[in-house]
Amino acid sequence: MKGVVMKCNEIYELMPDLAAGLNAATPEVNDHLKSCAACAGKLEEIRQTMALMDAWQTPEPSPYFDVRLMARVREEKAKPSGWLYWLRKPALAVSLAVLMVMSVTLINYSSKGSRPGPDIAVVDQEPGTAVGDLQALDKNSELYSDFDVLDDLQVQPDVNANP
Repeated sequence: MKGVVMKCNEIYELMPDLAAGLNAATPEVNDHLKSCAACAGKLEEIRQTMALMDAWQTPEPSPYFDVRLMARVREEKAKPSGWLYWLRKPALAVSLAVLMVMSVTLINYSSKGSRPGPDIAVVDQEPGTAVGDLQALDKNSELYSDFDVLDDLQVQPDVNANP
C-alpha cells in the first residue's frame, strides 16, 4: 500500500504537464492511471479546469475607462502632500511642539543629575576633616590606585611594645 501512495505522489507532480499535453505519458504512468481511480479522476478534473480557462474570454473595459482613470490620476496629483502639508494641521503642530518641550526638559533634567550645575555649590573643606579627606581621596583616586610603593612597604614590628 505504501508503494501505491508513493507512486500517486509522483503522478500528482506530473499531472499539470500531462493535462496540458506537454509530456507524453510513459507506459508506467499509463498503467498507474488505469489502475488508480483517484489519480485518473484528478487528471480529468485538471483537464476540465484547463479547458474552462482556455474558453474564458476576458471582458472588455468600458469605453470611458481610460477617461475616468486619467481623471482620477489628475485628482491624486492635485492633492497636497509632503511634510509641510502635514505641519499645517493643528493637531500635528501641537503634538510636535509638546514633544519638543518635553525633550528639551528631559535633556536639561538629565544633564543636571550627572554633574553639578549652578544650583549646587561645591565647597572644598579643610584638609584633616572627614569631608576634606574624602574630597582629597576622590580627586587623587587615580594616583592612589597606581601607587604601588605602599604595597611594597613592610611594617616593622615595634620593639618597645608590650606583649
